[in-house]
Order: sequence, then structure tokens, then C-alpha cells
Amino acid sequence: MQSILRNVGDCVIRNCEEKDLQFVININMSTLPEHYSDYFFNSLLAELPEAFIVAEIKTQIVGYIMCKIEFGFSNFRKLGFVKKGHVVSIAVLEAHQGKGIGTALMLEGINGVLIRKSDEIYLEVRVSNETAVQMYKKLGFIIKSRLKTYYRDGEDAFLMAKDLS
Repeated sequence: MQSILRNVGDCVIRNCEEKDLQFVININMSTLPEHYSDYFFNSLLAELPEAFIVAEIKTQIVGYIMCKIEFGFSNFRKLGFVKKGHVVSIAVLEAHQGKGIGTALMLEGINGVLIRKSDEIYLEVRVSNETAVQMYKKLGFIIKSRLKTYYRDGEDAFLMAKDLS
């Protein structure tokens, strides 16, 4: 039985299951220019199922977030390694954007990395994606740096992070 994490209108936010992966891959392919191998999606689901979340409306997957845990230099402290969550990918089908689904996915992704006792969470976002940047800011993320020519097409990214400690 699936465990519902939250509802957003008629949308159910829940943990991803293996049977959902092809739908997640299809959303990734149709909404984002950055694509990953099927193996990558499977490995992230196996590695951190608490932070691999889907949005579902009437049995149709309409969005997802997938995160992983890393160890590395803090985006907030001058010294030391920290455990941090990395939002690898988040997407919502265009027909369902603007309904709060992306925010709900982010909140549950953050909860998933908190379960694993992460000190912070970060992501990369296209500088042109003003809607996403504003959503992340509302969730407490701060722009920490600009990554020049980060994306394959040459566009810069903002590295945004949120302290969870």
C-alpha cells in the first residue's frame, strides 16, 4: 500500500516506487534538456527512496523529485566536510505547473534528506528559470554562486543551498 505524504488539491504526493520509474523518465525526457540513464534513476531510487518522490493525479504521474546524499565542503561553513542532500532533478508536467506541486515535491525531498540527517541541501538551477529560482528562495534557499557554462547548451546555473542544521 502506498503511503501518501501530502495532498495538493487533487494531487497525491508520495514516495516513488519501481513501477513509477518509466513515467518519471518520460517526464524527465519531455520537460528537461538534461537526461539520465535508466540505471541512474534506478540507483537513486535504491540509494535514497525517502527523497525520491512523485506527484500523482488520478493514477497519472505528473511530477517528481529525486535527490541523493553527498559528503563535501559546506556551502555555509568555512571548514569541514558535511553531509548534504543534492536535488538532482525536479520536474512537473507543464499542464500541472503553477498549482503548488513543485513546492510540495521540494518540501518532501527536503524531508527525505532530513531523515538521513543531512546538514544542508543544494541544487543547481538555470539562471533563466526565474520561476524556479523564486520558488527555491521562498523555501529558504540562497544563491551561493553562479556556475559558468554549467549546462551542455552553455547556460549558467545558480548553485542554491539551504542550511538544515
